[in-house]
Amino acid sequence: MLDDITSTTLRTALDGLAQRQRVIADNISNIETPGFLAGRVMFEDSLRAAVESGGSPAQVQPTVARSLEPTRENGNNVNLDHETLANVDTGLRYQLMVRALDNKISGLQNVIRGGA
Repeated sequence: MLDDITSTTLRTALDGLAQRQRVIADNISNIETPGFLAGRVMFEDSLRAAVESGGSPAQVQPTVARSLEPTRENGNNVNLDHETLANVDTGLRYQLMVRALDNKISGLQNVIRGGA
């Protein structure tokens, strides 16, 4: 019942966003580490392509790439402002996906109970 395209897409998006939150935390914790390059998590384009092509969203895996942004003198390129904004954005997206999945489950529960 929760293996439909919408539920699968929402769960895959939640997995990708959770991975992004972990990478952002890693970036912030390494802000002073010489030579550390910030990680960037990508999954949205692959997820969108899977849905549009009729493929399986469950097959989409987030990828982590190292940022090619300019580095400071110590070779580190973590930008705290960027990471803070990315963290807030990711948190809001995560909440939106949880709310959408919760609404879907609530709707199914209502139908099971005989509601409209």
